[in-house]
Amino acid sequence: MKYRLMDLLACTMCKHFPLKLLVFSEREIDRKLSQEDKKPLCELYCTYKSAFTKDLDSLPPCEECIRHEIEEGMLYCESCNRWYPIIDEIPRMLPDKLRKEEDDIKFLEKYKDKIPKSILTNGVPFRLK
Repeated sequence: MKYRLMDLLACTMCKHFPLKLLVFSEREIDRKLSQEDKKPLCELYCTYKSAFTKDLDSLPPCEECIRHEIEEGMLYCESCNRWYPIIDEIPRMLPDKLRKEEDDIKFLEKYKDKIPKSILTNGVPFRLK
């Protein structure tokens, strides 16, 4: 998943924006901005800097940002405490009724040392018991 995708994503249930991002693993790619793309890529929120673009003192670090792909991680909503896994570079943002509890619990177990305790114990729709 590209960092700049976070400029578009909101919680599927409560529509809160921006979501918070936890990165468990990422890889670097040899990629450069074209001359036409020298303007900022994110319109509202720069996840790479964890700030709204209007609040940045300088241009966002797009040249650096586009070289990173998130392989494994988690998105979570501070408003409703809902979380979404990122697996194999794909954010899994399904509505609660379409999620598989067994798969989500396995994900939480696998990364429990990297996930905040509040999500492990109070996350929605599933949490560790």
